[in-house]
Amino acid sequence: MLESLDQTKKQRISLTMTGKTDQQQQHTAQRLRLNLRQLEVFVATARGGSTRAAADRVARSQSAASSALADLESSVGALLFDRLGRRLVLNENGRALLPKAQALLDQAGEVEALFSGEHAAPLRVAASFTIGEYLLPERVSQWTALHPQSQVHLHIANTRDVIEAVAGFDVDVGFIEGPQTHPDLVVRAWREDELVIVAAPGHPLARRIATHHQLSQATWVLREHGSGTRQVTDAWLIQNLEQVRVGFELGSTEAIKRVVASGTGLACLSRYTVAQALEDGHLIELRTRLPAGMRRLATVMHRDKLLGRATADFLRHCGATVPRAPSAR
Repeated sequence: MLESLDQTKKQRISLTMTGKTDQQQQHTAQRLRLNLRQLEVFVATARGGSTRAAADRVARSQSAASSALADLESSVGALLFDRLGRRLVLNENGRALLPKAQALLDQAGEVEALFSGEHAAPLRVAASFTIGEYLLPERVSQWTALHPQSQVHLHIANTRDVIEAVAGFDVDVGFIEGPQTHPDLVVRAWREDELVIVAAPGHPLARRIATHHQLSQATWVLREHGSGTRQVTDAWLIQNLEQVRVGFELGSTEAIKRVVASGTGLACLSRYTVAQALEDGHLIELRTRLPAGMRRLATVMHRDKLLGRATADFLRHCGATVPRAPSAR
């Protein structure tokens, strides 16, 4: 009899502790069928466009990746991709899930880092060429000295590619120098930059104040289309000159400086990128009557991105504004 009473008490306690109907318990079990491996495969598939590419990213077999993706779609009760031949393209459901899945994976990485002695999950940063080659290296070096266990993966590309990387959740934060934007991104002012016109010391315009007409007739060596520097340069020069005669389009600032230093043409570049060459005398700053060419450098983040502790600390280290955490939806 005592044993029967004890069992009855245990049953009552159990019922009191759960307080859920059978239907609620079923819904909870449904939610818990999602797992990080499925979300990892989903995000990798969204980035790679196929389960084969996803398998390479997460070090699994293609069949295992396909199975994980199928299980995820079964769990949420919806297709997440449109099947276009062999390619998988995110549909409306997939686009809604992607930022939340990435946020959960980032948080899981930080949880693991708590027990591995690291500052946090590795930082994934993308920067346009001027920023990535001339402004961030010193800051990354200082950061690494202060946080030896914190890795920084810096990807350098033109502004258009940086924006695509941030929009696709391939990186945590981007640094850009052009006016481009994207509906899913938030752009915040970081610092000012000045565009200067440079030439070789022996260039015919080097020892005089160049007129608008002379600048219009000169040969220009410019960055490629898609570059933030090229966008701002085009807007500044076209607004002030009759024409811009482009002789060379190069994808490297260093290459432009070398071509111009050889005596071929003029260049319009960031003062940050030519400071050393001006000091060494390899280039000279051309005197003109053009108005000052100023531009804004900026940070760019996905509006649905959950900012990790390491990323927020790194932004502060670089003197950038740290956004507030997005409100729950």
